[in-house]
Parts: sequence; C-alpha cells; structure tokens
Amino acid sequence: MFTFNEAQIMAWLTPVFWPFLRALALFTAAPVLSSRAVPMRVKIGLAFFIALAAQPSLSGQPLVPLNTAQALGTVVHEVGVGLALGFAVRLVFAAVELAGEVIGLQMGLNFATFFDPASNAQANAVTRFFGAMTVLMFVAAGGHLVLIMALIKSFDLFPVGGVVGSGPTGVSQQLALHRLGAELFSTALWIALPLIALMMLVNLALGVISRVAPQINIYAVGFPITLTAGLVAIALTLPLLDQPFLRLLERTIELFHGR
Repeated sequence: MFTFNEAQIMAWLTPVFWPFLRALALFTAAPVLSSRAVPMRVKIGLAFFIALAAQPSLSGQPLVPLNTAQALGTVVHEVGVGLALGFAVRLVFAAVELAGEVIGLQMGLNFATFFDPASNAQANAVTRFFGAMTVLMFVAAGGHLVLIMALIKSFDLFPVGGVVGSGPTGVSQQLALHRLGAELFSTALWIALPLIALMMLVNLALGVISRVAPQINIYAVGFPITLTAGLVAIALTLPLLDQPFLRLLERTIELFHGR
C-alpha cells in the first residue's frame, strides 16, 4: 500500500503549479486562446499539459512551497507575468485593428459599425476584416506555438518567485514593455498610410470635379468612388500586411525571451 505525506505531495505539485498558473494567466489575456469560443476546461487542461511538458526545461527554477507565506507573492508574480505576455501580444493585434479603423474612416465606412463580442465594443467593417486576417496570419504562421515558447523562455527572465531585475538582462529590458506603445502606434499608421494617401488623392480629384462641373452631385458619386478605390487598395496591399505584423510580433515576444 502506498502512503504519501504532505512534504512529498508538495514536492510533486510545486514544480508544476507555478508554470501552470503562468500559462493559465497567459490564456486569459492572449488573443485567440482567450476567446469565449474556447471552453475554460480546455484552457485549464492545455495549461496543465504545457506546465507538465515543460518540466525538463524548468529544472533549475526556484522551488516555492505552496504552504508558505511567500506563496501569495509568487501567485501575484506568476499571474502578472502571464497577463503581461498575453497583453503584449494583444497590443500587436490592436495595432492592426487601429489601422483598419483609420482606413474605414477614410473610406467612409465609419458608420458601418458592428458589435464585436470579443472586445465588447463597436468596430467598423474594415476593423473586423483586418482583425480576422490578423488571427488567420497568427495561426498560419505558428504564432500560438511561438507564444508557448515565449512562455517557457520567460522563466529565464522572470524566474518563479523572482523580482523584476533578477534576470540576466537587467531592469532596462524587462521594463521595456511600456515602450512598445510608440512602436505599435507608428506601425498602425504605416499600415494605413497607403490607403490614407490614396483616399486623399481621390478626395482631391472629387473636389476638382465639383468645381469644374458643379451640376454633378458629388455626394451621390463620391461615396461609391471612395468605397471602390478603398476596396481595390485593400486587395492590393493586403498581401503586404504580414511583414509589419510578424516583425512587431517578434519584437514583442523578444521582450520575454531573456536574450
């Protein structure tokens, strides 16, 4: 008959529990995996499987017992790191959606808004389209696998029960997450810049036509022209969307690699 004591149970559970907690926090905030379409049981099972499979790579992590006073601080630390990683990747998706918002505004589709159940907010048709394309690129490029790898690598930079600055790269890189704001915003504007320039030229041409031929109802012909030009421009520039998205995703993931 097998017998177990409390020390043995804690020795078995402790190495698995902290990676499980960080992975579960990641799945709560990361795109695609945090969708309501993914059942909570699937998230919990996947987080436990990742924590269990990652044990050979996490053999050198500190052991923080679950029945000590330090466990509460470790829970906050692990949940915070997992949420930060998921939120950083979500910001990359938000940059592409911001570009779609600007493009939809320039095309005159800002009134064609829909309720997005994923974000609990209103989004126009172009934003929803760009968001769907971003999810497709993320899955097709193996972004979910890269995200799991970043989760494992984050233990080198943020060890279990550690504090910011205890990793090998120092405080400056570990606190660089807040610096992504300017890069995300500029990337969104660069994605939308060709469409903005095209819409400016179309509106300029319509203004010249309205002055040359005042009898033409510019409001009746202007919207179909801008809509058609915008759809053609989106079709031509959509194959180039993967380059800024993947570069920005790689830049974000590197913050948690500890390199």
